[in-house]
Amino acid sequence: MVTITIDGTSFEACENATILEVAREHRIEIPTLCYLRDINEIGACRVCLVEVEGIDHLVAACNNKVADGMVIHTDTPRVRRARAANLQLILSRHDRRCPTCFRNGTCQLQALADRMNVHEVPYTTFFETKPIDARFPLVREPEKCVNCLRCVSTCQKVQALGVWDLVDSGSRAHVDAIAEDECAYCGQCIANCPTGALHERDDTDKVFAAINDPEKIVIAQVAPAVRASWAEYLDLNGKRATTGRMVAAIRRLGFDYVFDTDFAADVTIMEEGSELIEHLKEGVEGPMFTSCCPGWVRFVKTRYPKLAKKLSSTKSPQQIFGALAKTYYAQLLGIDPARIYVVSYMPCVAKKMEAAYPGMDSTGTGPDVDAVLTVRELTRQLRSRFVNVDLLDEEEFDTPLGIATGAGHIFGVTGGVMEAALRSAYYLVTGTNPDADAFREIRYEGPERGWREREFDLDGKTLRIAVASGLKNADDLCRAIERGEASYDFVEIMACPGGCVGGGGQPIIEGFNLSADRGCTLRIIDEESPLRFSHENPAVQACYQDFLGAPLSEKAEHLLHSNHADWSMPYRVTADGAPA
Repeated sequence: MVTITIDGTSFEACENATILEVAREHRIEIPTLCYLRDINEIGACRVCLVEVEGIDHLVAACNNKVADGMVIHTDTPRVRRARAANLQLILSRHDRRCPTCFRNGTCQLQALADRMNVHEVPYTTFFETKPIDARFPLVREPEKCVNCLRCVSTCQKVQALGVWDLVDSGSRAHVDAIAEDECAYCGQCIANCPTGALHERDDTDKVFAAINDPEKIVIAQVAPAVRASWAEYLDLNGKRATTGRMVAAIRRLGFDYVFDTDFAADVTIMEEGSELIEHLKEGVEGPMFTSCCPGWVRFVKTRYPKLAKKLSSTKSPQQIFGALAKTYYAQLLGIDPARIYVVSYMPCVAKKMEAAYPGMDSTGTGPDVDAVLTVRELTRQLRSRFVNVDLLDEEEFDTPLGIATGAGHIFGVTGGVMEAALRSAYYLVTGTNPDADAFREIRYEGPERGWREREFDLDGKTLRIAVASGLKNADDLCRAIERGEASYDFVEIMACPGGCVGGGGQPIIEGFNLSADRGCTLRIIDEESPLRFSHENPAVQACYQDFLGAPLSEKAEHLLHSNHADWSMPYRVTADGAPA
């Protein structure tokens, strides 16, 4: 420990701590823009400058460690002038048409300029512009980039992709994609961008056009992780942010039906659980990997093509729902499937691209899922329609595709797919249900490094499983498997840290990682659910009895499974979304 003085007050601090860390620990506010703890501590923005006695120049608080006897001043005229000048220089290279920016109101640069009372920019304004390529779900607007390098560090350190980097030098230095074909579209760069330089492609107008078409029957499906975050931008009391009120809000947008993707998650478990049992019976060498996460699927296809052959052929719940909506549900309604327009609300950016992959049009009526919107896009829709969510009464999902179990709800959190699959796999093997919490040891408990592995008894057979989230962890795990350093029967991987609750399409709350809180919400919903096993979902049972026949049946294989060999990385599309 060392003793330091900040603004006239003495504190004890760990000698390895930075000035910023110690200041924040004692609630002394120092502004930052580029800083991400343990990820991006490079002092690039120079907004966190402080004055240290005995040092002639100002120092960045984020990457300078404290020393015994250090005397620090965070609010001197010199500090204020330097911070303001640096912020003005950043603003001079930034497109300041804030009212039309997706991040208007949530932009950290905008908030910082207002907080620091910087309302004029005395420098010549110039920035690079580039047309938006709507073929891809992840959009970069260079005119809004402030070269904070958050995206670079996140992509390299958290996701092990290295898509972004700083190119050129001097005044020409700027962030750009150097490995665009390897992008997983996980959206973690979006989640950590302080401005609107990175965002998802906006598909809200496309959805409203479908809703306004009298010939279309427009269906919304809502992913499990959405119910844990949908109200974070809406200034809604936590007790009012219920699933029922979310359903009512989405219905007010004009949808004909609002369904729960968790129903399709339960179907996914029936197929994937049955697939796992066949995998074990046949004694196939190597693990079977879950395939619900399109970011992970893109990653493994690029980095570990041999392991990609071990992916489950079961489609993601999003795609299973789309296929059943345009076949099974169209049959129940007695209508032409071509009239049905399926919209997905997802916490994910990669889902936008997944809907365009080959094999995701199994109904013969075009894409099984017509449009995918993120949670942020849902917020923009509700605001644009002036929906006062706080005044809405709770409403139920429509049936039968809105009936779900607790197992389906936990798909949105790391370990949830694995736990749900094991609950039903145990039943399919033994004919009896395990305790619903028998596999709780694999649950996500917060941001982790590495992966979690466990062994469970499955009717006398030892089942070796592993769970990982975040592509850096996935990369380490895959490397260990390829080298023979680790061996498993079943592996779940999600691209985003914490799973879908930490997805790249979730609301961005600066300075807070809410994935653990959101995951806890889903766990509570599971625990309070009257049904906690996918195979006990009466709507799923009816779907198999009346339409699919049985898991892995010929019809189920056609509608609910895909051949991962149908497409490879890099996968490109044309302007109208067709494969390039």
